[in-house]
Amino acid sequence: MLRKLQGVHHVCYTWGNVSIVPKRFLAVVSDLGRTKFEEDFLSSHIETTGFQKFLLAVGSAAVSLMDPTRADMIAVMGETAGDCAIKYMLHKMQSDSEGQEILRTRPRINSHTVDLEKLRQMPDGTLGRTYIQFLDSNKVTPDSRLPVQFVDDVELAYVMQRYREVHDLFHTLLGMPTNMLGEVTVKWVEAIQTQLPMCVGGALFGALRLYPKQRQKYVKYYLPWAIQTGTNCKFLMNVYYEHRWEQPIKELHRELHIKMLEVPKS
Repeated sequence: MLRKLQGVHHVCYTWGNVSIVPKRFLAVVSDLGRTKFEEDFLSSHIETTGFQKFLLAVGSAAVSLMDPTRADMIAVMGETAGDCAIKYMLHKMQSDSEGQEILRTRPRINSHTVDLEKLRQMPDGTLGRTYIQFLDSNKVTPDSRLPVQFVDDVELAYVMQRYREVHDLFHTLLGMPTNMLGEVTVKWVEAIQTQLPMCVGGALFGALRLYPKQRQKYVKYYLPWAIQTGTNCKFLMNVYYEHRWEQPIKELHRELHIKMLEVPKS
């Protein structure tokens, strides 16, 4: 029976459910998502030569090291110095069924595509409720992610855009705040998983800006945990988060092999 259904339907495996979706309907949804991103890509893309990308990479890296709050320069460095890493991420997504679905439908995470009020109404402990609590408590918004400008291939540009838009979900999953200690810890996980030079740089040099007490906790607890988590957990870019808002986050942790950090109270 399942084989007959698969002939004209697509079997979607989401949290706790198996959805049978007509392939022609899925194709329409997929085409809409792909077309919308391609339109956004064309409107923001800036054509650059290899030499121009090199200059942008060097300049943005220098500014980012001097001022880690320059999100625009960090974004430029990620795009112009991360070609090999983005291709690696694309390959990892293409090798996974859930990653393939993300690439096929090209979902976006912002206040226009995600019903944030609906997430607030979800039960405590679900991914959606935990995510909106993270956004509210840290006073951040999913609309703050810059569009990709300097990646020339639309598929690679989407992978980079997706990484930016799920960054706050990485924080949510890992239980890390947006202070410097939390950011450096998340950057270690991202560096191991994505191989992006901007993440590697943030992980290595971000720790230099920690206060002495923070640095002690970082070396003893946060750094070993981040390295272990980034190495052992499943590839976080392959999670279709929009299909999992109602999933208990503890269950998602078990699925992804994430063990939450426990720091003894001093």
